[in-house]
Amino acid sequence: MTSPDPQAVHTYLAALQQQICSALEDVDGEARFIEDPAEYPNRGVSWPRILEGGRHIEKAAVNFTHARGDRLPPAATARKPELAGRGFEAVSMSLIVHPRNPYAPTTHANLRFFVAAGGPEQKPIWWFGGGFDLTPYYGFDEDCVHWHQQAHDSVAPFGAQMYARFKDACDAYFFLPHRNEPRGVGGLFFEDFNALGFTRTFEMVQSVGDHFLPAYLPILGRRIETPYGARERDFQLYRRGRYVEFNLVYDRGTKYGLQSGRRIEAVLASMPPMVRWQYDHTPPPDSAEAALMTRYLTPRDWLSGG
Repeated sequence: MTSPDPQAVHTYLAALQQQICSALEDVDGEARFIEDPAEYPNRGVSWPRILEGGRHIEKAAVNFTHARGDRLPPAATARKPELAGRGFEAVSMSLIVHPRNPYAPTTHANLRFFVAAGGPEQKPIWWFGGGFDLTPYYGFDEDCVHWHQQAHDSVAPFGAQMYARFKDACDAYFFLPHRNEPRGVGGLFFEDFNALGFTRTFEMVQSVGDHFLPAYLPILGRRIETPYGARERDFQLYRRGRYVEFNLVYDRGTKYGLQSGRRIEAVLASMPPMVRWQYDHTPPPDSAEAALMTRYLTPRDWLSGG
């Protein structure tokens, strides 16, 4: 097993951040990302990049962080108390895209690497986590099939069961228990993963990262010019509320950011710029809005005909 290499992960994720930002700027055609870099203790860095008020992209945040510390915050040790008190490095790239057009889905992706120092006679403890998921407001079968095909293809070379395993984990994680509904149509999600050894696991993570733009850009391109009105916009803002609820109540990455002392602006950069809540909202029967719940926000095998 090759020793874990945080710098190699740093190099890849920083380059992926730049690639994704450039691609999103090209799609929008007007807005540009702003940068707000900062240094953290122990030579840590944070490079958030934010795009707001674009023609097609209402808000996007693509954040890169390489943190080093003497001890982990509680959110990171709650599931693994044996890591309490250990020095660590954590490298991550996370993103969120909130398109302006209600027919264009929101997307989220995250790739992260963690390594904790071992004891005097112990090896370091390390793993990768992340994936990507899609949250439509108006569902289209062809979008779901394309998204899941790219997700499948990204991990297929690394094991016949990887896609099914990571898809099921995504459906389970991005779920709002208090609403009893999924956040979106899923994708891939993995955590604490090191089963292939560092070299091969890192290759898998790079494949997931390299498949994100081919998964999302064709969907975005199909939907950003679709005509819409006040009804669709109101429904989009209402459904964005679910996104906020999940991030603030359940998302472990948000909790980690809040507890680790990172800048609050960077931690909450994933929040949509506009959102609304409506008491006991019920879409009209047989409407496109109702179909979101009955067909799309239901875990299904999109690669076998849905």
